[in-house]
Amino acid sequence: MSPHMNNYSLLFYTKKSKNKSEFSTIYLRITIKGRRSEISTKQTVLTSLWCSESGKLKGNGQQAKAINSLLDNYKLKVFSSYNELIFANKEVTAETLKNKFLGIDEKAITLVEVFKEHNKMVFSLIGKSYSFGTWKRYETSLNHTIEFMKWKYNVSDMEVKNIKPEFISYYDLWFRTIRNCCNNTSVKYLKNFRKIIKLCIDNEWINKDPFINYKTKLQPVDKNFLSEEQLESIIDKEFKSERLSFVRDVFIFSCFTGLAYVDIKNLKYDDISTNISGARFIKIKRTKTKVDASIPLLPIAENILTKYKDNPKCLNQNLVLPILSNQKMNEYLKEISTLCDIEFDLTFHSARHTFATTVTLNNGVPIETVSKMLGHSTIRMTQHYAKILDSKVSNDMNILKEKLLQKELKMKTS
Repeated sequence: MSPHMNNYSLLFYTKKSKNKSEFSTIYLRITIKGRRSEISTKQTVLTSLWCSESGKLKGNGQQAKAINSLLDNYKLKVFSSYNELIFANKEVTAETLKNKFLGIDEKAITLVEVFKEHNKMVFSLIGKSYSFGTWKRYETSLNHTIEFMKWKYNVSDMEVKNIKPEFISYYDLWFRTIRNCCNNTSVKYLKNFRKIIKLCIDNEWINKDPFINYKTKLQPVDKNFLSEEQLESIIDKEFKSERLSFVRDVFIFSCFTGLAYVDIKNLKYDDISTNISGARFIKIKRTKTKVDASIPLLPIAENILTKYKDNPKCLNQNLVLPILSNQKMNEYLKEISTLCDIEFDLTFHSARHTFATTVTLNNGVPIETVSKMLGHSTIRMTQHYAKILDSKVSNDMNILKEKLLQKELKMKTS
């Protein structure tokens, strides 16, 4: 027994040899923190001569003495290998101790290597399990990670086993200071990075989760949406540019269907069905959540579809709308915001938020129905919109109170 037996345990045991039931091969099992590794001694003995309790061969014969002496040497060599790992300041696991004992040099697992392999896998599954946007986010996360390591550690890569809680703390600080990101952006970037760390933990390349002390959470953010008056002003606006008129139409289509950009981009006439009463519905599986969504086509959305049904791009590709890139659409939507005196920049997200609030919930559509149409995986995701409306009602009432108070003061002074 070594003085380090409280850190690891050794057990010699036998396994019966194939086709030779009376013989067994002796194995050494190393256990550290509940994890095991096995080494074959390549020594074969009569099963009847093995003592399981002592982990030795029975008797005082020449064979027993030779085998038992060999097993003692194994123990000493494991002890020596253990100390070498400790003095080299290397991580000691059942596997690393086994490899040291056998003289096998472990290949270093590096962060960038794991990241690239992960992203390669995601790219191969685009259109199946992942979207192109998800792959792009992971690529951005990889680039951020390399930039951070250069800034903090003056390296472009490092072994995953060296990633400690300190790494996460400084990475979060880097996003908030050097990159000047707000809380929610920093949290989202670290959420992507955390998936890579989980992959390392699952593969036992990292023993302890470096995120263990990371407690930062997303802060609630009010979602921008259009009021009924603002929505009508955009619908009625006459644009000199055909380009802006088209972008407005697609935006309004989103406002009255709740569809995200990517779902409108991929929308085909095959996704539109008619029920027995003649009402038309969009039935799709949302790209982001993979949840089924069923949305009745309101008259204004129907009119927009009719307007573009003979568009050459739509006819050639079986598309409902000849949509531009998301970047271009949002760029033109900013112009529309200015021309229509909207106090915030319009985006496809604000169209979806407008559908959830002004178009549906504000008109008495039950929250369960809205959740189904939005393709939310849980009703909790939809409840946030109801809270926004409650907040708006409260603010509007405060403004009304202020006006009434001013009116009352004027009456008293006159």
